[in-house]
Amino acid sequence: MIAALAPNPSIDRFFLVADQVRAGAIHRPAELVATAGGKGLNVARAAATLGGDVRAIALLAGHAGRWIADELLDNAIRADVVWTTGETRTSLSAADPESGRPTEFYERGESTDPAAWERFAERVSAVTDARWASVSGSLPPGVPASASADLVERARETGARVAVGQSGAALTAALGAAPDLVKANANEAHGATGHDQPRSAALALHDLLSARREALGLGAPATIVTAGEDGAYLVDPSGSLWRGSVDARGPFPNGSGDSFLGGLLVALDAEGDGEPRWPETLPLALGAAAANAERAGAGKLDPRRARALAAQAVVTSA
Repeated sequence: MIAALAPNPSIDRFFLVADQVRAGAIHRPAELVATAGGKGLNVARAAATLGGDVRAIALLAGHAGRWIADELLDNAIRADVVWTTGETRTSLSAADPESGRPTEFYERGESTDPAAWERFAERVSAVTDARWASVSGSLPPGVPASASADLVERARETGARVAVGQSGAALTAALGAAPDLVKANANEAHGATGHDQPRSAALALHDLLSARREALGLGAPATIVTAGEDGAYLVDPSGSLWRGSVDARGPFPNGSGDSFLGGLLVALDAEGDGEPRWPETLPLALGAAAANAERAGAGKLDPRRARALAAQAVVTSA
């Protein structure tokens, strides 16, 4: 089972407009897609769509939070919900069909009640049947970056392996807690390592994480840096470097990184309790990311298309 932690969910609204998005102009969307979003729930939805056994753990508030809870129920995604005060945030993206390049407005959200955050953290500790747990996305305002490290440690104490998909100070804190896997995009990896190139960033990220895990007496980790249409670079626990790619281009890249992680976790969960055959987990991740980019709405992918694309993926030693 996969436990997908969602500390700062959002209603993600995507507008597809007929013409290029222009400042000061009136736009009448040709299509609107609203999803229960934020990175953590995007990962959960992609994994569930691909047939994974998933449980989302989400911190929700207000009318928007109730909408998200209903949406998760409608999509048959199991969810442990912790309620807090205030209102869950909303994020807006708009793009035209020709470029697909989104203009984005992401609310930070409201500060959460400290008691509610503690209940959320305790809910993570109560999950005892997950083989993998993911810690994805931002933290609510007022919650310190160090909370990411706490979530990693709590998830590991349940017996789960832990995957992290965060950025900035939250990623730095999570690295300090030594997760089993870090998945970052090129910008996030650059922020953590100072390396511009995805290949070198994946290696540098692996060095950082390996040193921390060794200091704690833990086994070697895996790191992945995604590079959009150029695929992904994986450094497995042995230190071997792999590059995976799939020859597919979609106009809606929002959420492809989250779908990549969702697909990866489904493949990892299917590997069982032994050491994963890491290169063999990349195709489903790549297929999920590419299928996500073909459909408007983050984490809303066609599972048959994702698996068809996975069958076309190429993974080579890099």
